[in-house]
Parts: sequence; C-alpha cells; structure tokens
Amino acid sequence: MKLLIITQKIDKQDPVLGFFHRWIEEFSKHCEKLTVICLEKGENDFSEKAEPCSENSKEFSTTRVKVLSLGKEQGVSRFEYLKRFYTYIREEQDNYDSVFVHMNQEYVLLGALPWKTWGKKVFMWRNHPNGSILTDLAVYFSDRVFCTSSYSYTARFKKTEIMPVGIDTEFFKRDEEIRKKDNSILFLGRISPIKKPLLFIEALNILNKKNVDFNASIIGDPLPKDNKYFEEVKGKVSQYGLVNKVTFLKSVTNTEAKSIYNSHKIYVNLTPTGSMDKTIFEAMACDSLVLISNKSLFGKVEDRFLCREGDAEDLAKKLAIMIKEKDDSSDLRKYIENNHSLKKLAEVLLK
Repeated sequence: MKLLIITQKIDKQDPVLGFFHRWIEEFSKHCEKLTVICLEKGENDFSEKAEPCSENSKEFSTTRVKVLSLGKEQGVSRFEYLKRFYTYIREEQDNYDSVFVHMNQEYVLLGALPWKTWGKKVFMWRNHPNGSILTDLAVYFSDRVFCTSSYSYTARFKKTEIMPVGIDTEFFKRDEEIRKKDNSILFLGRISPIKKPLLFIEALNILNKKNVDFNASIIGDPLPKDNKYFEEVKGKVSQYGLVNKVTFLKSVTNTEAKSIYNSHKIYVNLTPTGSMDKTIFEAMACDSLVLISNKSLFGKVEDRFLCREGDAEDLAKKLAIMIKEKDDSSDLRKYIENNHSLKKLAEVLLK
C-alpha cells in the first residue's frame, strides 16, 4: 500500500498529539511508501522526501516517510493552507493509492472530488459523540470510517469499523524502578469542562471530609478559551481546603506521561461517553488502576474500574475502596495488549 495521511500535527513533543509520531512509524512497516500532510510540523524523525522500501519489510525507516506541512508553524494564512493542500495532493498523487484522514473531516470534504476522480480510496478516523450534516457528507465520501467507541457519532454508519485505540505497549508499560506513591490519584489531560475536573474535585472533597488519606495530581493546560474555567477549578481546591492534597502541573510529553502513570496508583478519567481518551489505555498499559465513567468500557473491564457519569458521590465511594486495595491491575494490561495495541490497530486499519 502507498498511503497518504492527513493529520493536525506531527511533533514528538506535543502533549496531546505526540502519540501520532509513533503511529506513523508503525504504519510505515505496512506501507511501500508513506506521505504525511500536516497542518503543523514540529520535532520529528522524518524527512521531506521518501524512498520506497524493500518489499514486505517490517522495519521502520525514516526514508520511507515524507512529511509536508501546510505551514501553521510558519504563521501562513488560511488561503496558503488551502493552496498548499491542493498542491500537495496533486503533486504526490502517484505516491499514494489510499488516503487516511485523521480527526478532521474537513479534509475529506476538501479532497473528495480530486481523490474520487483519481481513483483513491478514502479512510476517515473520527471519534466524537457529536456530528452534523458535514460529518454525514464526509462519511458518504469515505470508503471506510473508523472510531474506537460504539457511542461515537460515526458508529451509526454501516461502513464504520470499531477500532483498537492504538497504544504503543512497548513504550507504555510498567517501570519497576519507579515506585507508585501510596494513595496517589492522577487526573491527566487538557483542562476543559468536557474533562470534568470540577467533578473530580467534588469527589476529593467528599474523601477529605471522610478522612480518607490521598494525594492527587491534576496535570494539563487549558486552551486560551478555558483559562477562566481553569481558575475556577483551582479556586475550588482552595475553597475546599485541599491545597496540601492537590498538586497542579503543566501538560507533559508522552515520555513524561509514562513516568507519571508509573508513579501513581490510580488514574481517573471522567470524559463523557462518545469519545475515548487514549490516556485511559496508556495508564492501563502502565499497570495503573483506573476509574472511568465511559460506557464504552462497560462489560469489557471489571465493574470496580467503573463509576457513574456525573456522580461525585459514586466516584468518591469507588476511590475510597480503590485506595485501600492492593495494586493489582495485571488484567488491565492484558486487556490492552489483546485489544488495543498499536500493532493490532495497524494490522486492522491497513488490511
């Protein structure tokens, strides 16, 4: 397969999208040639030209991957983004037979006509609970559609496939040299209302009132539009007298996240059903206990790892029990290896 990937950002150090660098490395093992168009390019191990690999090679090679940027890191205009997009897909058309659009349905809509004219297969990855007529059109123009949650908007379509999340289990794993701190709770991710950090703090307040011993880390940054909300979150910690029990840290890279998972006993994720945060599965792969409210995982992991959506009392109750438990999360690691590894994702997606 000769594949064109279109994605938001290629940057190993990006705290949110850094994982995609490793996805490209894995995909390259299954492709004769791999071209990537990204909106923004940062630190990466790839080049601006790609040479074909030997047939059936399963080794990653930077010479097989070509990365082209639409120029956000250069501060170019939206018109220039569009100009470069059409220039790249035309100039590279002999170097790909299929297109994989990751996350942004707009690129499917922009490229549908030329790709269909040139006989290219179009794959779209979209994992979000909400959609619109534009999503419906993007699905119509796609040959295959991928999501990881059966509650995702795109899961309703016949051409949609429920996919592995794609965790690099060779990277995210237990590090025995790092001790998990006693009674430690981790809340890691972008600080925004959809992630429910205020609900998390409400649960911590309940634990504190019941004299449950714990220490919590809230790690992540807000988008500029959520700065006021972040101040509200920090204000609640002060209001409830939790300043000595809750630590705020800025967003971290994948490498830093791996160490953080390994140093915390429990990872909490309260993102509503419909999305599927990769951080849940990264924590599982690092042998952390997890407490989540995502209905997509109901029936797939033990009930003790699940709590009711929007219910601070239930979250606090489950946390109090988990804090006292032995650190036994081996089944969670096996679940990731068997169902959500990056290798499994590449095999299914690029079949």
